[in-house]
Amino acid sequence: MIKNNPYICGIDLAWHCDKNNSAMAFGELMNGELIITDLIPSIKTIPEILQKIKERPALTGLALDASLIIPNQTGQRFCEQQLNDYYRSKKAGCHPTNKTLYPNADSVVLSQHLTQLGFYHLNHPDRGCWQLECYPHPAIIELFALTERHLYKKGPVATKRQGQITLAKYLNRLHSSQVLRLTINTHFQHHVEPDYITALKGHALKQNEDTLDAIICAYIGGLYLTGINNQCFGDTENGYIYVPQQKCI
Repeated sequence: MIKNNPYICGIDLAWHCDKNNSAMAFGELMNGELIITDLIPSIKTIPEILQKIKERPALTGLALDASLIIPNQTGQRFCEQQLNDYYRSKKAGCHPTNKTLYPNADSVVLSQHLTQLGFYHLNHPDRGCWQLECYPHPAIIELFALTERHLYKKGPVATKRQGQITLAKYLNRLHSSQVLRLTINTHFQHHVEPDYITALKGHALKQNEDTLDAIICAYIGGLYLTGINNQCFGDTENGYIYVPQQKCI
């Protein structure tokens, strides 16, 4: 790896890491292309995730599908209200996050550890390395110019499987993107192959969903570095959600 090139991590973080799996995707950004060099489809516990991050000292930044800042005791965060107002008509709102629902949230704990490691929130005045909160549903709408939320997480198994196949086709189209090309290392290419997804069920299907989300998070991180059009709901004091608003195919 050429250390001068930004090295990015995308994380699809489970709400309760000790009970459910998270996924991580690592990629190198070079010459208008994000190359996914490593995937961890299944990982548990905050210490394990932090260890994987510490093993990669060249890491530039992380994009996480997780609520990183939760100051409110009840209700929604302000950034969630803003995002829901913007994307409700496209069925891509988010669920409320607060300290009552998620006391000592793993996501907040991880974010605080990342800050201690020198990964500051976007637009931090001392930013060198960075972390940012993202949300795949609205990002997918924007990246692929969809009219509403893409369905691949809920419903019958056949619906979720077909949703993943379609999402994988979208991701494969990014390989020729004029905005930011996406290339997945051949060792991990099966995660976006229809025949592989068609054979999945149960836990394996859910694990592949998490993996696709982690790849999307990494791609969002790459777009963040390129400075493309975006909307950042909220702020770094009360919570925020970064959404790229750029058609990429």
